[in-house]
Parts: sequence; structure tokens; C-alpha cells
Amino acid sequence: MIPSSSLPVGPIGIFDSGYGGLTILDKIRELMPEYEYIYLGDSARCPYGPRSFEVVYEFTLQAVNKLFGLECPLVILACNTASAKALRTIQQVNLPTIDSTRRVLGVIRPTAECIGNITHSKHIGILATAGTIKSQSYPMEIRKFFPELSVTGEACPLWVPLVENNEYRSEGADYFIKQHINRLLNKDPLIDTIILGCTHYPLLLDKIRQYTPGHIRIIAQGEYVARSLRNYLDRHPDMDMRCKKNGNCRFLTTESESKFKESAALFLGCQDIKVESITLE
Repeated sequence: MIPSSSLPVGPIGIFDSGYGGLTILDKIRELMPEYEYIYLGDSARCPYGPRSFEVVYEFTLQAVNKLFGLECPLVILACNTASAKALRTIQQVNLPTIDSTRRVLGVIRPTAECIGNITHSKHIGILATAGTIKSQSYPMEIRKFFPELSVTGEACPLWVPLVENNEYRSEGADYFIKQHINRLLNKDPLIDTIILGCTHYPLLLDKIRQYTPGHIRIIAQGEYVARSLRNYLDRHPDMDMRCKKNGNCRFLTTESESKFKESAALFLGCQDIKVESITLE
């Protein structure tokens, strides 16, 4: 085994299919501002939700390899669809041959680990992309920790395009948000906790709350993923030593820099960022 002190150090990589992962990055940087980060958004090929397992896996592996090539020892898949469709294969099949000293983590497990301590009725709802719902990743992961919970999912295929196209404040958005919340609660009226199983959805939070009964708690993932990452690095000091700590953050996009900056203003509340356009292959 190579001693961690002799392994190269680098930034923590954060990958998303588009801009939604910025909600995860924001919470991670809020909790852990001292680290260096690279955010990579594959906006040119977003959304991932309707795509097949094979295509999502291929695209995600391309992004992971790109971040590894930029010296990231640790990559967070800040995309529920990528976490659901690609994470396990990358961890079990690709990492041992690419570099067994690096790690790739997802965003589903951190929420699953604590959701049983939040619900009272033991009935959980998941609002997510079609790909995440179809994968059954949330029910499977939640039941590893809390087998007694009832988990019901509802696919919301138009919610990501509403956010990506800056239409999430429109009156048209209300129709689709209300429709899917009603469908979820009709499937299981006992739900008292809803997980937003897509990193884009926090931008829809005000409208989601508007159409959700007040007693239902709505869980956005960012703070749970951030806490989980902090805990992971505390438990793995060898990996923590490999993560650069200079407070910098670099942004990469497969789309235009100007479009990314415009969207980053919505997700992060700032436009004063440096963005580079790249290709993935």
C-alpha cells in the first residue's frame, strides 16, 4: 500500500449533470470553506433523468475521469440520477482499475442514513427524476438503515427543465408542481416527510411548500451531504490529507461560460466566478 503522505493532493471534485449540484456545493463550502473544489456541470447533455442506465453511466464515468485527471482524490456525484445509475458500478468495477486510492461518493446515502430519525409516521415520499425513481435507489438505500419505513416515489420529469430554463418562478411551473405533489400524496396520504431527490429542486422549494400540507417536512439534501462529507473526512484522515485546503473553487461546464454564470447567479447568488468550457469524452 502506498503511504497517503506520498500520494498527490488535489481539490475535491463535485459533479452534476447541470446546475443542480451547485446547491450541494453551496452547502459543502458553507460547512467546509477551507477546502479547494472543482465543480463540473455537464449542462450540454442535461437532463440525465430520462436517459438509460448505460448512457448515464458512460457520461458519469467520463466526468469522473476528467476530475481524476485534474488531480481530484475524491469526487462527489452531486446528481441523484448519476448516484442512482452509475455510482455502484464506478465504485465496484472502475475504481479498482483506474486508481484504488481514490474515492467516488454519492448523494443518496447521506439522506437515507438520517431520514428514519426525522419521520414520525414512518411514511416517506420521494420527488425525483424518472431515472432516480425507476432505479429504486432511495427505497433500497433507506431500507438498509430503516427497514420499517414505507417509501413512495413520484417522478417529476419536467421539474429539471423548468429550473434549467429559468422558468421555475412562472405560473406554468405551479401546475406541474401541484400535480406531482398531489399524485404523491394520493399514493400515500400518511406521508409526513418528503425528500427532494434531485439537486435542482431546492430552487422550487417555495412553490413546493405552497402546495404541500403544512405538517409535512420537506428535506433538501445539501446540508445532509455536507455533514456526511465532513464526517467521512474526519473518519478517513488519510483522504483528508490528500484534499487541498486553500479555499479556492474552479468551475467547469460543457456549455457556454456565459450561460453557466447566468445560472450560477440563481443557484449561488453570485456571478463573480471564473468558468471554463470543456468537453467530455
